[in-house]
Amino acid sequence: MIRMISAGLALLASAAAAQSPDPADWDAVLAEARGQTVYWHAWGGSAAVNDYIAWAGAQVAERHGVTVEHVKLADTAEAVSRVIAEKAAGRDEGGAVDLIWINGENFAAMKQQGLLFGPWVEQAPNWAFVDVEGKPAVTADFTVPTDGLEAPWGMAQLIFYHDAARAPAPPRSMPALLDWAAANPGRFAFPQPPDFLGSTFLKQALHELTPEPDVLLAPPEQTDYAAATAPLWDFLDALTPDLWRSGRAWPPNGARLIQLMADGEIDLALSFNPNEPSNAIARFELPETVRAYVLDGGTIGNASFVAIPYNASARAGAMALADFLMSPEAQARKQNPEIWGNGTVLAMDRLPPADRAAFEALPLGVAALTPEELGESLPEPHPGWMVRLEEDWTARYGLAP
Repeated sequence: MIRMISAGLALLASAAAAQSPDPADWDAVLAEARGQTVYWHAWGGSAAVNDYIAWAGAQVAERHGVTVEHVKLADTAEAVSRVIAEKAAGRDEGGAVDLIWINGENFAAMKQQGLLFGPWVEQAPNWAFVDVEGKPAVTADFTVPTDGLEAPWGMAQLIFYHDAARAPAPPRSMPALLDWAAANPGRFAFPQPPDFLGSTFLKQALHELTPEPDVLLAPPEQTDYAAATAPLWDFLDALTPDLWRSGRAWPPNGARLIQLMADGEIDLALSFNPNEPSNAIARFELPETVRAYVLDGGTIGNASFVAIPYNASARAGAMALADFLMSPEAQARKQNPEIWGNGTVLAMDRLPPADRAAFEALPLGVAALTPEELGESLPEPHPGWMVRLEEDWTARYGLAP
């Protein structure tokens, strides 16, 4: 009996620890955060992104006494797999991952398996500035409700960019792209899925070509997947021979697309950061004749998030960091095209005048699009579509890594 009571008390203690600190008591969160080290597992493939994360870490260290260590990832799944392995090993406290830059299928998998701390996000002070009404993506990640388990910290949207000196009239729909590629073989490329940008191109094409795009909001197993995707495969069968290197080789990522355009190998490419062409021009990585645009029917957009694993060692420090990332100061710096150029999750009409003025004063790059030019973004499909599309694309066209 004593052993049973002890075991029960241990379980209760473990459950209480998993819910602490209490996000409703933010002063207590900040008090506990002081002195903690947050291991933030985040993509590390961009110098601009890495510099911004370093800046954010320095700010949180100065203000809250939290040390931030950026664990650079090539793929978010690396961090997710580590948390899953810790769960399997019974390591429910003292986990190695404190914060993850996450969205899409990785968030869906962690939420489904109960691997996230929270809910906590809506108790964070800077949540009051988030544009919940105008940006539905901040509360639904690839159609999966966030339920306060992840904090939005950036908005992105698919754009295309072209060298106007060589390709003055770029295609503005998927059928037009097919015709353009046939007339300009080898001059367009997209990264090899499962690179996120390459997979997003597949989803964009599917959204435009499928007979009923609304079915993409539900899991693929709930619809006729073959019928929904048949137009996509017909499109790709026709497009692939006219891609860069005739579809026999694939750029690994968006950075390689910039290099290919700078070297004059392609005239048309794409990015999930609307400011990336302007940023690259400012860094002398692209010619000043490059311009960005979106397709006539709109393009896919989403929010980026950070989430705290259920067994994080520094939950309080991670909350303090995530809250700072939603602050007007951090968001304005992040949107500055000279720093990063990633869109804000905040609502301008909720900001104090001085913070709103900081956003209004941001420079607009030579190739950047205004919010009006970007238009309203298309919703991301359910995360199950990305998984199926990547598998099927690889089977049909992919090359072994």
